[in-house]
Amino acid sequence: MSTRGRFITFEGIDGAGKSTHVEAVAQALREQGDEVLLTREPGGTPLAEKLRELFLHEPMDALCEALLVFAARRDHLHTRIEPALAAGTTVLCDRFTDATFAYQGAGRGFDLAVLSTLEQWVQQGLQPDLTLWFDVPPAVAAHRRAAAREPDRLEREAEAFFVRVRSGYAARWEAAPQRVQRIDADAEVPIVRAAVLAAVAKTVGRTGA
Repeated sequence: MSTRGRFITFEGIDGAGKSTHVEAVAQALREQGDEVLLTREPGGTPLAEKLRELFLHEPMDALCEALLVFAARRDHLHTRIEPALAAGTTVLCDRFTDATFAYQGAGRGFDLAVLSTLEQWVQQGLQPDLTLWFDVPPAVAAHRRAAAREPDRLEREAEAFFVRVRSGYAARWEAAPQRVQRIDADAEVPIVRAAVLAAVAKTVGRTGA
């Protein structure tokens, strides 16, 4: 029987730089011979990608946002993440449930108890083995976003929204310090990369990634 794969998630406010580093981790693990699934949320399956487009571009309230992301997450888990983990594949996911608590919970002020119930229904106890939280001041992240791309619906939110989102991530970190590792994403890229690879190496059981 195959050893169950590791589930590693990458979190942070838009512009924190997590997407740059998830690609580097995937490459490092593949160079060592690991099977790696690189995916994202919302998204990762044909259905979830359709829901992602609605989520990012159509106006809706916080409850609709939460229901959409959890519907996409259920399909993602059922059709891709859980089978990959069962086959021994390392799963690297750009955002997962911590983002929902940070954006819809802290950012929108939505009921955390409802989010916790949805989390239990959809994930049935599954949690990442490691979550890397790329922490960066919202003003720095805003500058990076402005230089990178046209903003989507959430990226157009005011800085105060991202301050609340950052506080939501901090709360998740404080509640689960054994799972969530804070990465100072305002540091130079090589320093951030080294911290990320060291954390991943520890999780996958190696001295270096």
